[in-house]
Amino acid sequence: MIIEQPARFLRWLYPHALWRMDSEERSVYLTFDDGPIPEATPFILDVLDQVGAKATFFMVGDNAHKYPHLVEEVRRRGHRIGNHTYNHVGGLRWLPWKYLGNVVKAEKVLHSHKLFRPPHGWMRPTQYRVMRYTDWTIVMWDLVTRDYSNRLTADDVLANVKRYARNGSIITFHDSLRSIDKLKAILLPALQWLRDEGYEFKTF
Repeated sequence: MIIEQPARFLRWLYPHALWRMDSEERSVYLTFDDGPIPEATPFILDVLDQVGAKATFFMVGDNAHKYPHLVEEVRRRGHRIGNHTYNHVGGLRWLPWKYLGNVVKAEKVLHSHKLFRPPHGWMRPTQYRVMRYTDWTIVMWDLVTRDYSNRLTADDVLANVKRYARNGSIITFHDSLRSIDKLKAILLPALQWLRDEGYEFKTF
């Protein structure tokens, strides 16, 4: 649970970020990080279509530059695009304004309207303050499925969804090579389960 749901100190560290949406509303917010890539994005889009769900794709600018047709396809199908930096950069080695520069470089490709998720789910406090000062909406998560983990099976990932999803959850999957085999096994069952449980799929 320490990994699947964020610790309280993280919510305290970034108090103005979006961690969970309305807890009174029977809805969830699906997000996919790190794409787009041809090996994963088309499959995810097709599954979302099957259940009538919309999602937010937090894209890496370099991937979007390589595969602009996938960016446009995500938009064409009615999904939201978020910024995940240009090079999937972690905050540890980057000065705040250089970090922002990498985000801005990605924004020129993505046009996310300043919707941002930091890679690995964290930033230095100074980077966070710079992002806030320049009017970015920072989206974190309420449930990370851990579909990227070599230690978890596809069934484990599905179990995480069923165990931790709740009203207003921002649910994180990954649009990546590390995750796609698990997603091919469980993404459709996971979304069908959420729908059967009465959750509406929303975007930011």
